[in-house]
Amino acid sequence: MDVSEENDYYYHENISFNFSYDDYPVVCEKGDIRSFAALFLPVVYAVCLAVGLAGNALVVAVYAYQKRLKTMADAFLTHLAVADLLLLATLPFWAADAVQGWNLGESLCKMVSACYTVNFTCCMMMLACVSLDRYLALVRAQGKEQRGRLQKLFSRRHCWKMSAVVWATAFLLGLPDLLLSEVRLASNRGVCLAIYPPSMARGWKAALEMAEVLLGFLLPLLVMVICYWKLGWTLKSLPVESRGKKWRVLRVLLIVVGVFVVTQLPYNILKVYRAMDSVYTLVTHCGTSKALDQASQVTESLALIHCCLNPILYTCVGSSFKQHLMKVAKRLGEKRRKRRKTKANPAEEEGMEMTCNSCSASQETNTFSI
Repeated sequence: MDVSEENDYYYHENISFNFSYDDYPVVCEKGDIRSFAALFLPVVYAVCLAVGLAGNALVVAVYAYQKRLKTMADAFLTHLAVADLLLLATLPFWAADAVQGWNLGESLCKMVSACYTVNFTCCMMMLACVSLDRYLALVRAQGKEQRGRLQKLFSRRHCWKMSAVVWATAFLLGLPDLLLSEVRLASNRGVCLAIYPPSMARGWKAALEMAEVLLGFLLPLLVMVICYWKLGWTLKSLPVESRGKKWRVLRVLLIVVGVFVVTQLPYNILKVYRAMDSVYTLVTHCGTSKALDQASQVTESLALIHCCLNPILYTCVGSSFKQHLMKVAKRLGEKRRKRRKTKANPAEEEGMEMTCNSCSASQETNTFSI
């Protein structure tokens, strides 16, 4: 949603809990911010949609073709890719909104707003699950005793429960958007936004923003740092002849954490500032408000880029997904060769089927690793 239109709406309705332009006798006009959004956001969203759909659709297709997920990491990565796809599916609506305002009706406004919040939060929380599973997978691979409730909880048997908790938490954070989102007019354009009752607007809006920052950024970052630091510390004990592999893995871990911080930190800092502003009215100048609106558009776009990078950071660098992909490619190749040979010599069909089945049964995918 265009942030400048949201703030203009609250000013016109005389319930401006975000901004009070005491030094300006007229409304803070943000036509230049909307013009920037109409050019910038559709381009960024189109790139994210094209790249993200290709990568995440490949991940879902490969795991769906396997029919049975063999490890917890496979399950978490599948949920992550599904959440990314659902999040990316909302971008065409927001691109149209940036160009001409919201003209798609109130029902679609509610669904798209809730879908965006739910899946954005779910993506970030799934990253925490993947990070923790990577550390525990290394612990199990080294033959260490599995002690503590955490390792018992993170077993393949309880994987679906963990995923259900993540989705349920994300849905709760998106529930206000589903219930409160409406279409209102601001600057002669339709605006899709959550309308809080005046009596609860300040506290509830700020609390929701802080909850999203806590669960969607601080918690995944904390889990990443702790688990990957322990992973790096464990790798130090590897033999000297494995030093090359050790440094390659450490570089991957640093890239994963670095990309997460670079893409998510600016957006969440701005969310914290806006949450504080909604309570304490920190922004009182039109120029400052316009600068924050433009910064929100840029930082949120940067945060969305992470959805495009997830298939590279969390699947393509893992040996498990590569083996899944190779197995799918081999099966498809065998079926294609089988069809060609069947057309050429139908008598060989039965023998080819037995060979293909024995080949598939002999391959097992090992535990996910970096």
